[in-house]
Amino acid sequence: MGVTVEFCGEEFVAPEDRPLTIGRVADVEIDDNPYLHRVFLQVHHEHGLWWLTNVGSTLTATVADTKGLFQAWLSPGARIPLALEAFTVWFTAGPTTYDFDVVVDDTPFVSVETAAELEPEDSTAQTTVGRVSMTPDQKLLVVALCESFLRTTYAGGGQIPSSAEAAERLGWTVTKFNRKLDNVCQKLADAGTRGLHGGPGKLASNRKSRLVEHALSTRMVTEADLRLLPDPA
Repeated sequence: MGVTVEFCGEEFVAPEDRPLTIGRVADVEIDDNPYLHRVFLQVHHEHGLWWLTNVGSTLTATVADTKGLFQAWLSPGARIPLALEAFTVWFTAGPTTYDFDVVVDDTPFVSVETAAELEPEDSTAQTTVGRVSMTPDQKLLVVALCESFLRTTYAGGGQIPSSAEAAERLGWTVTKFNRKLDNVCQKLADAGTRGLHGGPGKLASNRKSRLVEHALSTRMVTEADLRLLPDPA
């Protein structure tokens, strides 16, 4: 069983005799970003399983399988077994959000598709994500925040728009955008999603980053939802 990390069109095979490091100065060099740890994550083999470990001190990562059936929030010091065939990892360092793919050969477990995955989605009605129902405007807000990632064809990095930029993209006022952002974050926080609740130290940019990571990892929004956005012209 082997593991390959795919980032910006390059593939990095994890050796079994030492960790494959991921960060600013690592085997997988993400970016020369001062907000990013020199070594943030590592893939290593132990007790017959491959693991992804957060060896950083401040940053967190969102890990999900490619079907949106599994999601984990990897805090500093935490680790998860790479027991499914494919994962995507998202994390934010300063103003930039990054993602990379992890492919596992000959996994010991196989994910099972659920009926919920096959249900058609009606963009004119409320969208249910787990226990949370999103109105069309709330769904549109999330799509606007995730737009640059949904338009990217390979794992890499992307910029989350400011509230003013996203509001202009949707033809809304900043006040309307922020009000709906508060509503979306509160709904998800009430449903148990971590990192979205407002309060001291919870800057708007941090909440937006966590919202984008959550939306992409759970497939709350997909490339098909780009059609909901107004024509840029």
